[in-house]
Amino acid sequence: MEFNLEMAIPVLERTPATLRAMLVGLPDEWVKSNEGGDSWSPFDVVGHLVALERADWIPRARIILEHGTAREFNPVDRFAMFTESKGKTIEQLIDELARLRQENLAQLRALNLTEADLARQGRHPALGDVTLATLLATWVAHDLNHIHQIAQTMARQYRDAVGVWREYLLIMD
Repeated sequence: MEFNLEMAIPVLERTPATLRAMLVGLPDEWVKSNEGGDSWSPFDVVGHLVALERADWIPRARIILEHGTAREFNPVDRFAMFTESKGKTIEQLIDELARLRQENLAQLRALNLTEADLARQGRHPALGDVTLATLLATWVAHDLNHIHQIAQTMARQYRDAVGVWREYLLIMD
């Protein structure tokens, strides 16, 4: 599918509500469990989405529109949630994500982007030149990736409990 802003926005609008339905009201065993090692819990993932909502998508879109490739994107701390989310509940994080997302989508709509704007390039510090369309498509895919990650992390809490049915549950492996 080609990137289409009008098709992308409805997905971005639904992310906070999707996460609210999945996580609010669940015991901490679901929300704060991970898969061990450096893996992230659903709580960590939501915190990450909040941090990137502030530092990534709209700020980088503005850099592309105002500076093109003449100014490299500011680096983003992909692990900021480990300090920024301390002392918060999952409900507070999702409320914050919903508020920031609503503000960012209002800003995105106000840009009145044209096809020429979407083709404009910016410079990512590690990936090189990218277009505004690829940045915005990545925003959508990033949300969906992390919704998948949350579902997978939660499902894997029952990896052993599902017994013989595990072979039918692709999410487990």
